Amino acid sequence: MDILKSLGHPEEIFNLFRFKMGGCRAVMPKLDYDSMSQTLRTCYVYLNQTSRSFAAVIQALDGELRHAVCIFYLVLRALDTVEDDMTIPLDKKVPMLTHFHTYLYQEDWCFTESQEKDRQVLADFPTISLEFRNLALVYREVISDICHHMGVGMAEFLEKKVGSMKEWDQYCHYVAGLVGIGLSRLFSASQLEDPEVGQDTELANSMGLFLQKTNIIRDYLEDTKEGRAFWPQEAWSQFAGRLEDLAQPDKLESALSCLNLLVTDALRHVPDVIAYLSRLHNQSVFNFCAIPQVMAIATLSSCYNNPMVFQGVVKIRKGQAVTLMMEATNMQAVQTIIFQYSQEILQKVSLTDPSRDKTLHILAVIQGKSTMSQSRTHHLSPMYLSAAMLLAVLSWQYISTAAGAVSYSSLQEPTD
Repeated sequence: MDILKSLGHPEEIFNLFRFKMGGCRAVMPKLDYDSMSQTLRTCYVYLNQTSRSFAAVIQALDGELRHAVCIFYLVLRALDTVEDDMTIPLDKKVPMLTHFHTYLYQEDWCFTESQEKDRQVLADFPTISLEFRNLALVYREVISDICHHMGVGMAEFLEKKVGSMKEWDQYCHYVAGLVGIGLSRLFSASQLEDPEVGQDTELANSMGLFLQKTNIIRDYLEDTKEGRAFWPQEAWSQFAGRLEDLAQPDKLESALSCLNLLVTDALRHVPDVIAYLSRLHNQSVFNFCAIPQVMAIATLSSCYNNPMVFQGVVKIRKGQAVTLMMEATNMQAVQTIIFQYSQEILQKVSLTDPSRDKTLHILAVIQGKSTMSQSRTHHLSPMYLSAAMLLAVLSWQYISTAAGAVSYSSLQEPTD
């Protein structure tokens, strides 16, 4: 039960209770589905079915930007489904990826042979492409351009593995950095954000790389079991003969050293994340960008020096995710959250870890760009928190029935 996992964290229990009672609407306003066309409603159904990370925050965006980002997500989800489908032979998959952006303007194009879990976005691609063509030209140009570049990049890495750390950055750019760049261009195109947000591709790229690297680090065991290798060989070859050897119990010390090296590399993007978020003005765009980033640094903190990365699944608590979602609504709070999780990582750095000096350096940079003086929002007295915890425990079952189902699954991961 989610609430039991947060018993040692009374503020999380209070926020779970508050979220359940309607606090979620502060960051996730209810959509007016009645005003949408049938095909657009279908797109939002697909969004909620395929996204565990971004569905909630996408639906909280303001105005026409919400629909543009929804379609952008579904187009890239369809593209990613082609890349992930190991049943499609390379001689068919490569041209599909490189030409996928052209399918946006082909009314009847669909692909019904996929065996992937998200295959419905390919089977019913005409619905998605129709809503794409209904978008304003300024949005269509961004989505088509990013789809083109991403497809070409994906095709490039189909036949080669991620070798060097530079190639790791390049792969993450293709599959996530381009998403950050595309989203930033959409923000500016909507005029909800200044032009510089869409023009500064370096900061936008870092936003995507931080999320993607966090996913890759956390998903080591799942990926290796399925024959996928996204940890860069330049990193793991320092500690093992094969990537999958890191999961062996007798390799734990080496595995943790490799893990900490990659976490340290991911952390170098955090100063850019702070700089990017500090430029945003629109509240819905800020929430959309900030929430996945704070969940990512929370996930990295959980992963750092954690043997469970090689033995099971490392996830942040749902109460923790809800608390982050409800607090990360302004720059001051985000800086404080980042500082606190960087401090958590700092306390885990071993005297003998090979990456110790680099880790300490980037943590010092992060903390210098964050703030120590600001307390997190919604701090409550211990007595009040204890009372809230007791009330939440006693009331949870009733609330679950009376208040209706509120899904937290979309809050769990920092990136899809």
